[in-house]
Amino acid sequence: MSLRKEKFFSLAALEFEGHSYEELKVLWRKTLQAGMHGMCFSPYVEGQEPGDTLSEQQVRRRLEIIKPYTNWVRSFSCTEGNELIPEIAKEMGMKTLVGAWLGDNPEINEAEIEGLINLAKKGCVDIAGVGNEVMYRGDLTEEELLQFIYDTKKELNGIPVGYVDAYYEFIERPEITEACDVILANCYPFWEGCDQDYSLLYVKDMYNRALRAANGKKVIITETGWPNNGTSLEGAYPSNTNAIKYFINTQRWAQEEGIEIFYFSSFDESWKVGSEGDVGAYWGLWDKHEQLKF
Repeated sequence: MSLRKEKFFSLAALEFEGHSYEELKVLWRKTLQAGMHGMCFSPYVEGQEPGDTLSEQQVRRRLEIIKPYTNWVRSFSCTEGNELIPEIAKEMGMKTLVGAWLGDNPEINEAEIEGLINLAKKGCVDIAGVGNEVMYRGDLTEEELLQFIYDTKKELNGIPVGYVDAYYEFIERPEITEACDVILANCYPFWEGCDQDYSLLYVKDMYNRALRAANGKKVIITETGWPNNGTSLEGAYPSNTNAIKYFINTQRWAQEEGIEIFYFSSFDESWKVGSEGDVGAYWGLWDKHEQLKF
């Protein structure tokens, strides 16, 4: 989640005029079946939440479900069974963006970094993400985060190391941008209250802002998506139709312009309502029962 108060609105949209809901669902399926660059992995089944230990069975089952549709998988943690995600994904022939979850607990942070380094040494990491929205949440100081990034880079020789946060953090924090080998930017028109009709140009603008801040480094969109249910945010409305349109638009753009996107997310996870409100449970391409939504 990257809710932001300051916003930059775009002025045009890719239209679906004349398409019925049933026709949009068919187009959504075709877009998914055509394959995508990457997907954010949602490991927690109903009744679970971060802090619970994942089983190999559930990780393997869900990776098998998404494997036909994506080349890359992104994980968010290297402890509590999350370390199984890149291990099994590599076994299945997928590429991995592996994240170490950093917060305000020093012991957990050290365990996460240790887990990331261990996975890298096993050959399970193609890109390493040191922290996710740490600056957005305010869990660490910029200096503390930079230390984690530089220390990890020393251990992961040859593996690109980046930090994941909202696109604007890389504009506002040039020292973090400089420390990263690759810029891992979360881009959510929904969380900035953008109407779906303008969301394609809006996400393009987010990406281009991160690209300018990157000074020639690769920018990967590590999260973007649209919820299909829940409470609206200003002009952004969750609905099946809007979620379908946003997915089709972003995947078309990614294919046409060679943009590397990790779509958020694979499966609905009910625990997310605590941190994101009721929309938090409805970002998946699959529902909580592991069934495709559309």
